[in-house]
Amino acid sequence: MSTTLIKNAIIINEGESFTGSVLIDGSLIKKVYKDSEELPKAEKEIDASGMYLIPGVIDDQVHFREPGLTHKGDISSESRAAVAGGITSYMEMPNTSPQTTSIEALEAKYQRASDVSMANYSFYMGATNDNLEEVLKVDPLKVCGVKVFMGSSTGNMLVDSNDTLNHIFKEIPMLITTHCEDETTIKENSEKYRSLYGNDMPFRYHAAIRNDEACYKSSSKAVELATKHNSRLHILHLSTKKELSLLNNTIPLKEKRITGEVCVHHLWFDESDYDVLGSRIKWNPAIKSVTDRDALREGLVSNLLDVVATDHAPHTLQEKQNSYFSAPSGGPLVQHSLPVMLELADQGILSKELVVEKMCHAPAILFRVSKRGYIREGYYADLALVNPNANQTITDENVLYKCKWTPFNNTKLKHAVIRTWVNGHLVFDNGVINEQKKGSRLLFDY
Repeated sequence: MSTTLIKNAIIINEGESFTGSVLIDGSLIKKVYKDSEELPKAEKEIDASGMYLIPGVIDDQVHFREPGLTHKGDISSESRAAVAGGITSYMEMPNTSPQTTSIEALEAKYQRASDVSMANYSFYMGATNDNLEEVLKVDPLKVCGVKVFMGSSTGNMLVDSNDTLNHIFKEIPMLITTHCEDETTIKENSEKYRSLYGNDMPFRYHAAIRNDEACYKSSSKAVELATKHNSRLHILHLSTKKELSLLNNTIPLKEKRITGEVCVHHLWFDESDYDVLGSRIKWNPAIKSVTDRDALREGLVSNLLDVVATDHAPHTLQEKQNSYFSAPSGGPLVQHSLPVMLELADQGILSKELVVEKMCHAPAILFRVSKRGYIREGYYADLALVNPNANQTITDENVLYKCKWTPFNNTKLKHAVIRTWVNGHLVFDNGVINEQKKGSRLLFDY
């Protein structure tokens, strides 16, 4: 077992910030030291004075495109970008090719990740209109959850049978995550705007097509089903002020049956950015008004919203450069989600401690991730070291994504991740990826 001592860092963890040190022994955190405590010797010592040391980020929603869509990204390339952004664990979505809707397809992903993933991993089982029997075979100790597309988005996995939805919410004992957008509303809006503008419709109307009505109608249906059957429901990528009324901030997270996630792009951009960025910020659900954006930010602060994630979903730039109705939705985010969130903290919109709570602690609590998400003795040494004065400029040329572009092109940020440890192994060190060891399958405490 090798030992590493990270000294004199500003540790941000469990609602406080303090100067301290962390001793890593093998894959685990052996000891956390306050500033005044005497430090031991270690085989490797890193002076982290002035740097933030936080638990590794747990991203509960990514699309790494493998199998079948690997021209856009793959588990190897996107997990490399993830660890460069301080993300040490991720949960990946089932709308691949083939879709992850059988135990065989699910386990094939786990096997692939064990060979190539730089970060720790879990994969969602996808629900369809006719695979409930297969979904019920999933072991909740080894799989993060079940994904239900109540809006089809991409991948043709729409679950639109009311009978099936009732059975899913009634019979599945583990966490159910949902993409919520009402298909009928979206189709009607699409026809309306296509008749007005044709195929070359300006991207600014994406928010009008996938509007708050489409989101709320579907999200409220999911909440109704979860309430009826006492299910554990996690609504992904909430994008509207209106949907916050469906959530509760009077219950501790570990006791909540209905929870909400917000994504970095919905907290950073608003619809005024479409005219400059166009398809680069075309996501489903859509980025909406500044009123919605600001309400989501406040929803984080007030604990109506529980988790911050990315919905990392790369496409090639050639695909994204199509006209509105042909350009796919989604974009890459994992390499810069943490620095962007810390930038919002620097702007006074939220606190650094809240960033760590929503990106590290809360996913661990919500998904019941075993021994991760905190800087605690006996926990896995999943850690990110951040330089708060790096003054980096993000460009298409310096990203690690396979698609080689970013919605943050030419954005200047003060913060940058400089080192990342996964299971005690230094996987990212000032721009260099160390592939000597791979990440591990996440396990869950039920």
